[in-house]
Amino acid sequence: MLQIAVVQSGDTLYKLAQTYGTSIDTIVQDNGLNAAQTLVVGQALIVNTPGNVYYVQPGDSLYKIAQTYNVPVASLANSNSLSLNAMLQVGQRLYVPRGAKRAVESIAYVQPFSIPIKESLLVSARAASPYLTYLAHFSFEPRRDGTLKEPTGLADILEIARAQRVIPMMVISDIENGGFSTELASILLNDAQIQQRFITNILQLAQRYNMRDVHFDFEDVADTDREAYNQFLRNIKARLPEGYMLSTALAPKTSSKQTGRYYEAHDYPGQGQIVDFVVLMTYDWGWQGGPPQAVSPIGPIKQVLQYAKSQMPASKIMMGQNLYGFDWTLPYRPGNPPAKAVSSVAAVALARKYNVPIRYDFIAQAPTFRYTDEQGRQHEVWFEDARSVQAKFNLIKEQGVRGISYWKIGLPFPQNWRLLNENFTITKKG
Repeated sequence: MLQIAVVQSGDTLYKLAQTYGTSIDTIVQDNGLNAAQTLVVGQALIVNTPGNVYYVQPGDSLYKIAQTYNVPVASLANSNSLSLNAMLQVGQRLYVPRGAKRAVESIAYVQPFSIPIKESLLVSARAASPYLTYLAHFSFEPRRDGTLKEPTGLADILEIARAQRVIPMMVISDIENGGFSTELASILLNDAQIQQRFITNILQLAQRYNMRDVHFDFEDVADTDREAYNQFLRNIKARLPEGYMLSTALAPKTSSKQTGRYYEAHDYPGQGQIVDFVVLMTYDWGWQGGPPQAVSPIGPIKQVLQYAKSQMPASKIMMGQNLYGFDWTLPYRPGNPPAKAVSSVAAVALARKYNVPIRYDFIAQAPTFRYTDEQGRQHEVWFEDARSVQAKFNLIKEQGVRGISYWKIGLPFPQNWRLLNENFTITKKG
């Protein structure tokens, strides 16, 4: 069975393989490692222990372990002759009964920038597609006359989706000249003639390419267009062919009174009633232009899910998850150059290069570290690792939502896909 192990001072691949009863090759493969490189103190690895053996890690509890492995906590306690409130010791050996995996849906967005699409991006999409229900090609861009500009490399993405029984999502965004446009959205939502042409063009393209989910990522919509957006969704829903779905992306809200240009037009109860499902963009608390912090801290995500569940069925909610972290140069000041996006693999490589340990923030449930570069500048990095995504998987189970949506394919994070498959049965509809 898979479990997460945290590298301690003096650990090597050989030592970890011996400790957990696995092989060096298996650890290397599951984590996308280079066996010649040293491990980093604080680095999280997934290890495949024999049978149903689990070794307790820092921060563990019976409840957390039971949730991770989909077993009742009482069964876990009874199998190990423990009381329900037993204090666990790091390194303690437990027997974990096999639980039934819950079925969920999963989405990953792909956003090509080059013509043709970079082969590395296609390789990433192919590698992720066995673990996906939907592949969301970002994005079809509408024009002010209701016509649409098709995204780069559509044929390649459609072929990848077909090969793995993945539903290709037709993502439509209100992007104009490289950014979300309030004015463009307002024209499409309010001009009846243009809107009818827009919907007709969407449906023709969706059917031509067999993109059986039509997905709107309309951002920076004017608060005065809130009901117009709802009515537009009703209009297109009424015209969708049988077997086609409608979905939207929503900013992460915790209240109906939440203010701000990205929040007010996103009507949780309204859209929750109209569409088949929503994607909550539960990431970017830590973002490129802001101060360093966890990109998707567990506490705020839980608050968003709980609010969403009070406004629509849990079965319509997809939790958003980032596949990236950020590297900030300190001290942070507004107007500084933006933080640099880093993958989980690149973040660990930085910690290795500068010989600094990785610290895990148990409140945010996210790994972080600081280092000083060759110019003497201090940096702060927050990223995702096996522990942080497992915390999100457990939150999905706890809140009973529909599934998970990844923004976006391209930056390597092999642990995520291995753990996703270990935690859930991925629904295939293609």
